[in-house]
Amino acid sequence: MSTLLSSEEIQESLDSLNAGLEKDEQWVLNKDSIEKTFTFKSFIRAFGWMSQIAIWAEKLKHHPEWFNVYNRVDVKLTTHDVGGLSELDFKLANKMESFKP
Repeated sequence: MSTLLSSEEIQESLDSLNAGLEKDEQWVLNKDSIEKTFTFKSFIRAFGWMSQIAIWAEKLKHHPEWFNVYNRVDVKLTTHDVGGLSELDFKLANKMESFKP
């Protein structure tokens, strides 16, 4: 089972996740979640990316809240079991970054 991260752990993990990303490409802390919008060249690329991430989400047993319209995927990660952010959220976010367009 995951454990709730402290404010300091969240900030450290978020800083690490956003390192090297342009300001408009960074993950944003929003209360008890981290959020980001990914933009792709087409719907099929967005859908393909979601399919790849779905496999990793299943392996991690941690599933994103996401919304897709055409070439855009809005992602929100939180760990409902702990009522906020856990290491799983940052693991999945890092996987998303490694497969991004």
